[in-house]
Amino acid sequence: MLSVTHLVSRSTPLVVSSIIAKTAMATSILLASAAAYADFNHSSWDSLLNKNVTMTNSSKASVVNYAGMKADKSKLDSYMDATSKVSQSQFNAWSKDEQLAFLINVYNAGTVELVLTKYPNIKSIKDIGGVFGSPWKQNFISLLGKTRSLDDIEHNLIRGSKRYNEPRIHFAVNCASIGCPALLNDAFTASKLDKQLEQVTSSFLADTSRNRLQGNTLQVSPIFKWYKEDFATSWRGTNDLAGFLSRYSPSLGLNSGQAAQLKNGKIKIGYSSYNWNLNKK
Repeated sequence: MLSVTHLVSRSTPLVVSSIIAKTAMATSILLASAAAYADFNHSSWDSLLNKNVTMTNSSKASVVNYAGMKADKSKLDSYMDATSKVSQSQFNAWSKDEQLAFLINVYNAGTVELVLTKYPNIKSIKDIGGVFGSPWKQNFISLLGKTRSLDDIEHNLIRGSKRYNEPRIHFAVNCASIGCPALLNDAFTASKLDKQLEQVTSSFLADTSRNRLQGNTLQVSPIFKWYKEDFATSWRGTNDLAGFLSRYSPSLGLNSGQAAQLKNGKIKIGYSSYNWNLNKK
């Protein structure tokens, strides 16, 4: 008959193996979870923005030092190369905020990259497309296994996916124009995304050169006309453009009574002009 000592001695390797296997599995799960929710490293893009983007008009607008961006082109290239290596499966494992921050940053970095192909011989990003083309339809960004255009990123991956339902992206993606909302001088990150989106939205709406009450009409940027349906998707309880704008009545300089009139249709919505000149410093 085997003694208790012998039984313990013989069973110990099995117990230890089981503990090791369970520990390894738990560690693997934790590492996978951490990888899925850890921010992509946008530090190189962030440093380019910090160095070459100047916020103006009390941070309601910004100008870009494209000459400086061109001098640091190798850093921009490295960032775009790093983003191109993210696989679809990696992207799918991220949180929605991480995905959206990533797509916004790639869009904005791609816009700068496109401008630099013609800078300094360019007055507007629209000059790049020529008479019969569009700069936003040019396929030049390697992303998630395909070569994509800016339009593809914005209208298919962000808006068309219906995954994000985030109207504030229209104040985050930048078209390199004076009429466009400011290019933020920080990279978007998952941990700060809601705060950053709120910042760019409120700041843009507070710019009276593009959004202002004139008599009984609220004149707003044509962005709201071009993408009107995006402001009527029940985002945070706003079912139409008037509801979205009334949510930001303090930024628009509207008092509570005017905000109520806007929501009830007693203040009409009109559209201001759009300045396509390059947002250069």
